[in-house]
Amino acid sequence: MKTEKQKMLAGQPYKAWDEELLQARTQCRKTLQKLNNSLPNSAQWKEAITALLPNATGEVYLEPPFRCDYGSNIIVGENFYANFNCVVLDVNTVEIGNNVLFSPNVQVYTAGHPLDVKGRVEEGVEFGLPIKIGNNVWIGGGVIICPGVTIGDNTVIGAGAVVTKDIPANVVAAGNPCRVIKTIDN
Repeated sequence: MKTEKQKMLAGQPYKAWDEELLQARTQCRKTLQKLNNSLPNSAQWKEAITALLPNATGEVYLEPPFRCDYGSNIIVGENFYANFNCVVLDVNTVEIGNNVLFSPNVQVYTAGHPLDVKGRVEEGVEFGLPIKIGNNVWIGGGVIICPGVTIGDNTVIGAGAVVTKDIPANVVAAGNPCRVIKTIDN
């Protein structure tokens, strides 16, 4: 039988208030408190980023405040920058490629809830779908990325977009819902 964490990472319905998950989120909050109360580039700030994102393979710069559920489900490549007020609900994996920039107030949501009241409210069931962001991507201010979305390499997402479906590589996309506006010629 799968644990609630295993169900969560498999994209299956799970109970978010499971003790193991609650403890992991609590530990994450403690690390976030250190990060968000530190000066950028200080030893405490760097230690908090390392503890928070153990699956980062390169340089990571997080402008406080930064928020996430677990941190351990965020996989980051080389040269990642997240500006102020970034939120990553990482109940499933969030893969971020190399040379990715997040403008202020970017929100990345792998988490979802059932539409039926019983599952959502009475039973406390959630689910999560992975998000993948390619290499050399720029995400504009206030963008919301919804569960299950993939954004291709070299793409720019315009400020305020709500990304509900996959966006291909080498495009500028914007709007609500987000749609391709033009192709980027390299």
